[in-house]
Amino acid sequence: MPNLLWLQSGGCGGCTMSLLNAQAPDLLTTLEAAGIELLWHPSLSEATGREVVELLESILRDDQPLDMLCIEGSMMMGPQGTGHFHMLAGTGKPMIHWVQALAEKARYTLAIGSCAAYGGITAAGNNHTEATGLQYDGEVAGGLLGSDYQSTDGFQVINVAGCPTHPDWVTDTLMSVALGEHEESRLDSFGRPRMYADQLVHHGCSRNEFYEYKASATAPGERGCMMENMGCLGTQAHADCNTRAWNGHGSCTSGGYACINCTAPEFEEPGHSFGETPKIAGIPVGLPTDMPKAWFVALASLSKAATPERLKENATSEQLIYPPTIHKRKS
Repeated sequence: MPNLLWLQSGGCGGCTMSLLNAQAPDLLTTLEAAGIELLWHPSLSEATGREVVELLESILRDDQPLDMLCIEGSMMMGPQGTGHFHMLAGTGKPMIHWVQALAEKARYTLAIGSCAAYGGITAAGNNHTEATGLQYDGEVAGGLLGSDYQSTDGFQVINVAGCPTHPDWVTDTLMSVALGEHEESRLDSFGRPRMYADQLVHHGCSRNEFYEYKASATAPGERGCMMENMGCLGTQAHADCNTRAWNGHGSCTSGGYACINCTAPEFEEPGHSFGETPKIAGIPVGLPTDMPKAWFVALASLSKAATPERLKENATSEQLIYPPTIHKRKS
């Protein structure tokens, strides 16, 4: 029966909050069905203080095996690499030292959320806490554990990236590991599970008809495509948010918010407002994945020329103005 230990470091706890919203089935039912024993989680376990420290020490002594080590939040290396910005309470020992030691014992190590994977929001700005990910510092391999790190079963860190990460991305990954199905080929070049990272947020977006005709929104609340003017990166973001709905039916774009590509390294510092699309000569800098710029310009021009009037009007409206035309069969 594989077991799981979950620790939190530099972050907001949002990935745990997301995970607790797992549905059909709920989190605890999923763990039970997968045969996963929860050794400890800060929000789900009763053990506190000395009991938790004794558990960690028993793992380091090899008295307690550790199958899955899940880390949520970035690794805070500061000041000056000491890790003293985040001490594990009651131990006098930095969290980064505990994580390094436990990772040497784990059969699988999982970074839950973009902070644990790449540094994330915690590493933004001047990064005074010297925050980094487990095996990446932004886009650069390394992080706390180093680019050569492998778990005891010979695997690199599994980066279940997202801010927060979707509950199903976590539970599906845990079940894959518990069933012994995990292989390095199941991860993309940034260590993300391909079962969601091989998709684009653009896939299944409710605004795709507006995108096809380049009928764009110009302000929050409008119905049109948000790529051209409002910073949406759904055509570049690797995630299945619009085909695997959040809480059964939601996503950022369906709620009227531009995708900020939160599963990607360094998404937290785009160099401009999240709600702004940078352009050169009127052409968006961030173009769809795998599309040459010349093709995009040519297709966009043709699309705009062919845009139905109803889409032009609906794109800059907060409510549906013109429904699709009803075509009657000729008698």
